Amino acid sequence: MLRVLAVDDEVPALSELAFLLRQDARVEHVSTATDGGAALHDMVQMIADGVRLDGVFLDVRMPGLDGLDLARLIGGFPMPPRLVFVSAHDCAVQAFELEAVDYLLKPVRPERLAEAVRRLSAAVAPPGAEGEDLETIPVELGGRTKFVARQDVCYAEAHGDYVRLHTAEAVYLVRMSLAALERRWAGSGFVRAHRSTLVNARHVSELRFDAGRVVLQVGGETLPVSRRHTRQVREQLVRQFRP
Repeated sequence: MLRVLAVDDEVPALSELAFLLRQDARVEHVSTATDGGAALHDMVQMIADGVRLDGVFLDVRMPGLDGLDLARLIGGFPMPPRLVFVSAHDCAVQAFELEAVDYLLKPVRPERLAEAVRRLSAAVAPPGAEGEDLETIPVELGGRTKFVARQDVCYAEAHGDYVRLHTAEAVYLVRMSLAALERRWAGSGFVRAHRSTLVNARHVSELRFDAGRVVLQVGGETLPVSRRHTRQVREQLVRQFRP
């Protein structure tokens, strides 16, 4: 059962969101706040009181402390709650950069909110729980936002301030660091094979020695494994394919 906080400076929208959340059987408790400052105060008080908070449904554009700034502050908590952004504007890419579970466009539809609650439940579930690998990654393509399923990513490659996501069909560019992506996907079958490469173990078909170095066969690509990461890669593959 989830304990969540809903934050929106528009009282009617906040009331509607809280009402819909309380109708969901997976939600145990809903707190509300009408601005970022009040939400931050409430969360700090919850931490002091030892009260569990699983998720925050967060409006993006608010006066004073807006949703994006509040999300960055939440990210510094010792055990931060997961984020779901709620906005009248497309903020999918920013939401992904801030490691949000989901984002909802206003007006919020009940069935879409139910999907966000499902994703939140999966995100806070123990590793290996059902639904763990259903995350999608928003990428911008010519003014459109496309959603790429995490399990379809064969490997990710550092490219300056961006990461290239390689799937069997295409390559997508996402503005974030490879280190941040590695933290986000920890425990989801991805392993660092090189300082510039993060590999999805599900797509590895072969590990072999080639000219004195370890390489991985990922689809049609042969990717080098650095000496520093060889043991970690081998152990990850053993765990991945052990019956």
